[in-house]
Amino acid sequence: MALESEEELYGGGAATVAGVDEAGLGPTLGPLTLGFSVLRAPRAGVDLWRALAPAVSDDPARDAASFVVADSKVVFKRTARCEKRLEATALGFLALLDPQRRPNTTLQRLLFESPAELALEPSFATRHAWYRDGARALPHVWTATTLELRVESLARALRTAQVELLDAGVRTVTESALNHSLEHTHNKSLSHWELSAPLLRRVWERHASGGVELWVDRHGGRSHYGPLLGRTFPDALVEWLDEAPERSRYSIRTRDGARRMRIVFSEKAERFSFAVALASCLAKYARESAMAAFNAYFSAHAPALAPTAGYATDARRWLADAEELLGRLGLERAQFVRAR
Repeated sequence: MALESEEELYGGGAATVAGVDEAGLGPTLGPLTLGFSVLRAPRAGVDLWRALAPAVSDDPARDAASFVVADSKVVFKRTARCEKRLEATALGFLALLDPQRRPNTTLQRLLFESPAELALEPSFATRHAWYRDGARALPHVWTATTLELRVESLARALRTAQVELLDAGVRTVTESALNHSLEHTHNKSLSHWELSAPLLRRVWERHASGGVELWVDRHGGRSHYGPLLGRTFPDALVEWLDEAPERSRYSIRTRDGARRMRIVFSEKAERFSFAVALASCLAKYARESAMAAFNAYFSAHAPALAPTAGYATDARRWLADAEELLGRLGLERAQFVRAR
């Protein structure tokens, strides 16, 4: 039985919603970061932006009093105010998962231990000196004490709305790890899927026992996900609900119905799903923190070297400017430059 209705998915109980998004799929330098979040609402159809207001808003102009949860492209531009806004949202929500509600304090923890179960092989992290512990202390913009006070207001808003953040985090795919995947797939889209699949499996294995709806922000022109889902969930029944250029939906369940998931691949998913918008902010913050550490590491060796965000045109400029330094450091190109 395909999971068409909310009753079939949730059995009339609380509604668990999840979202996955990425940051940094297109650049030439820096990591790919994959964010996810899982929340439980008291019932299906709850507008989480409205339920958590005024502690949470999708309006960047309200960042003085609210945590801004929206598409990271809306939340963040490269200004001091936007950096503060994005850090509050990312570290604030992640702090809700800490028993003492304390924000992450190290880059290592943010990139490779949030959660540790999703981390890549340790060898991929250790190849990148610029992401090692101590490269950047967190919080970077806020003081920990001030952010902790704001997190308390966020926690109260969730309690009042009977909403719970069940799970959230980031999977960081270093440059060398992405190149390693591309060597096997020879296809950027397929590598993206394979590197994202552990997040989808985590939602399935940890949160689907009472039913979960998972939204994934779609990138590229793919609209048919059935075969990929079949390989990712070999222990489940995967059924097609509908496929269209802007949105594709599937039903996934075990034969006994013990686990149930509806998965939606949608363009601009962050507009429709609070969980995707939060995942987008987590991924973006991790990516920006990683690039800040990247720039700090190389500028320590060459102070005149201007920083880069890692996107194609400026990456070419940076690589030209850093050519002598990179040769002196003896770094292999595959450690820091993506093959595709």
